[in-house]
Order: sequence, then C-alpha cells, then structure tokens
Amino acid sequence: MTEWTTTAVGPDVLRGALELERTAHGVLPHRLPARARRQCPDPYLAMVESQPSGVRLAFRTRATAVELDVLPTKVVYRDAPATPDGLYELVVDGVVTDRAVAHGGNVRTVDMTTGAAVTDPGPVATVRFTGLADREKDVEIWLPQAEVTELVALRTDAPVAAVADGARRVWLHHGSSISHGSRDSGPTGTWPAVAARTGGVELINLGFGGNALLDPFTARAMRDVPADLISVKIGINLVNTDLMRLRAFGPAVHGFLDTLREGHPSAPLLVVSPILCPIQEDTPGPLAPEFEGGTLRFRATGDPAERAAGKLTLAVIREELARITASRAAEDPNLHYLDGRELYGESDLAGSPLPDGLHPDAAGHRRIGERFAERVFGEGGPFAAKGA
Repeated sequence: MTEWTTTAVGPDVLRGALELERTAHGVLPHRLPARARRQCPDPYLAMVESQPSGVRLAFRTRATAVELDVLPTKVVYRDAPATPDGLYELVVDGVVTDRAVAHGGNVRTVDMTTGAAVTDPGPVATVRFTGLADREKDVEIWLPQAEVTELVALRTDAPVAAVADGARRVWLHHGSSISHGSRDSGPTGTWPAVAARTGGVELINLGFGGNALLDPFTARAMRDVPADLISVKIGINLVNTDLMRLRAFGPAVHGFLDTLREGHPSAPLLVVSPILCPIQEDTPGPLAPEFEGGTLRFRATGDPAERAAGKLTLAVIREELARITASRAAEDPNLHYLDGRELYGESDLAGSPLPDGLHPDAAGHRRIGERFAERVFGEGGPFAAKGA
C-alpha cells in the first residue's frame, strides 16, 4: 500500500503565478494581483488571467508516483466544435516525460458573439503520474494554459523539497492570446515556454487572451515583479478589439514603458510587434467570429479607408512601435525592438498557416519559440547571457 506525503501548495513550490487565492477547495493561481483585478471587472479578463499559462509546480523529490487533485474549469464556446481537455505535462530534470488530463471539473459555456457565459459545477479530479525514476530529481508539473485550475492537493510517495531560487534569470513577458497559447500546443509548447526552456530562463508569462491592451494595471503589476528580462508583445488585440486610435496609441505605449522602467530601470526590455496576420495587416477591426462547417475562423470587419481617420492596423502599429523604440533607445540603451514578422512572416503561411486566421497552431508555436530563442537569447541577442 502506497504511503503518501501531502505537500501544501504554496509559493515555495509554485512558479509563474503572481498571487495565490485561497478558495473553498484549495488555492487558485492568478497571473494578475488582486489590486489589478479590482481595477477591471471585465469577466473575460478575469477568466484568462486565472488560466495558468506558464504556471507550474516545481520541487525536488525521489518520488516514483505523484498525484495532483485539481478543480479545473473547462471552457467551451457555444456553437463551436468541442475543445480538447487541457494537458498537464510532467517535466523531469528538464525533459517532458508524461502528459495527462483531468476528467471532471466545472464547464464554462461562452457565447462568443455576446460574451455571456454560464458555468456548470463539476467534481474535483485527480491527475496521476507514475513510474518516475527512483532517484533525486527536479520535477515540474505544467498546468493547462487555457483551463482555470484550482489546486486542491499534491501527494507524492516520497517527501518533497522546494527548488532553490536564483539559479536562472527570470523572464517576464506580456502579450496576447498568441503568447497565452492555444490548447493544441500544450503548456510547454506555447511559444514563450519553448523560448524559455531553450534559453534556460524562468518564465513568468503574462500573455492574456484578448487582453494585451496596454492596460496601466498590467504595467504596474509588471513593474512590481522582480525580473531580469522583460518583453512586451504589443498590437494585435488593439486592432482586433478596435480599442483605440493612433492618437491614443503612441502615448499609451510610452506610458506603459515608462511604468515598466519605474521598477526595472536598466533591465533588458524588448518590444515585439505583431507577427504576420493577413486579415489585419491593412484592415482595421473589430474582428468577428464565423463558424463554417464546424470550423471557427475570424474576419476583420473594418474598412481599410478608415486608416486615414486613425484606425489601427498591424502595419500601422509596427511602424509606430519601430519609431517609438528608436526614439527612446537614444536615452535607453537597454531598450530593444523586434519585428514580429521575424518570428512568423510571409514565408511561414504556406507551411504553417493560421488555422483560424488569427492564432498559430502547435507547429507555429514551436517555430516562433525557437526563432525567439535564437534571435533574443542567442549570441548577440538582447537577452543573451553575459559572455555569450
């Protein structure tokens, strides 16, 4: 009979979350602090910031079996094809060795046309990993990037010790759903996770689906997080929500970067413009979802002529970001710019198209992450380790 050791889930064994909320079942990781959440009561932001993209349990143990009780909230979209359950990925000494899903949990049904949502409650589920090597090892359990996950209990058949902090540089990243990650990529397959694992850094991923909107509360949250390296991927959500015009965009970018510099005055700071997205290159938003033959695609509903009135497109945003960063870099030598089309551009469309017209697939995430690691963490890159 297995003798289990139960370990409380707290900051000592959890990476990638900014805050833990105590719930009736256990703890809920948040990627925005409570102060930021109070400043924007938008239910969609509340959902995506509590989806634990990049969040993982990390500990050292000689356990051969691990159980994690969770209460997931699975999201389904009305009139859309069923989405697969989120993956939990086991990483042992840096290598992905197993994957599992949690059967059960809550189901949140969202109407994409109105934003209305209804949640049906479900039971706690248990995720099991067995057959681990009987030796001391570093273990990580990466949580599903698109499923809100309450952590109820962690059990192992040997004691657990926290992994010491400080061995690796901390990379703090903010972006849209493309940074947040789609379901088919898996939690270690989102492009920021691929880049972080390749670059040998600790990831804090503040990629929020639909919510990379230059919000001041996000900038303040990032300002207050200890980090060695910072990146912000700006643009696509501002176009597909049709949130602001060119007159507001430039000052908002400056304000966001000013706030980051209040907390991180000299850290390498990288501004990344949007990857290629043909439906929005020259056509303003907002976007509209369309379901054809059981397939979801997005369509830009704006008029290209509206650019003259200050409506934003991806081409306009790239031009403005390049101008702003070049101007600021004259006084900020640690500020850098990367054109997102270097990560995914025209030559990638044929071999790795955007399945819904907006989001990369799993292969696209890998490609973007590998290119980011090469250009940014590699020799001569803005995040290269000293001496590299």
